[in-house]
Amino acid sequence: MQIHLVLTVIGRDRPGLVSAVSETIAAGGGNWLDTRMASLSGQFAGMLLVAIAPEKADALVASLRRMEAQGLRFIIEKSDEPTPTGGRTLRLELVGLDRPGIIRDISRVLAAQNVSIAELESECVSGSFSGEAMFKAKARLTLPDDLHLEDLRQSLEALAHELMVDLSLDDNPALVHCA
Repeated sequence: MQIHLVLTVIGRDRPGLVSAVSETIAAGGGNWLDTRMASLSGQFAGMLLVAIAPEKADALVASLRRMEAQGLRFIIEKSDEPTPTGGRTLRLELVGLDRPGIIRDISRVLAAQNVSIAELESECVSGSFSGEAMFKAKARLTLPDDLHLEDLRQSLEALAHELMVDLSLDDNPALVHCA
């Protein structure tokens, strides 16, 4: 039986950072399962899931904590719960002029309908013709079994109209992962 460690790591971005973290995990007997990582404004931020034998977990956590002397910060949570599966998945994509509050407004509509955000990626880019700041987001959503897709679609489309953004939903399972 193995447990999971959910890690968040942040520090000044530099070459070899992922290699150092992965070496520490492998040396401690951990198996790197899942990850999301990015360089944001010169800082490296990552979330990862590690499986490890329960008797090795504390030693691995201690090894990762020693890496904090290199300028990294870790938040580490242990979990012996299985990764939840189930529920219908849906992909949401949004693009529009950037303004504060877009994620707040979208997540409020989703929370009101008990929709879980399994993954969320967003970025602010320059518009190809206008040069204006454009906000783009992609999300993988998990819907409760009793939610009618059309109800969710109507709520989100009403909000998209109010925000003046383009929003699409796709329930094709082959297209669900954010990428």
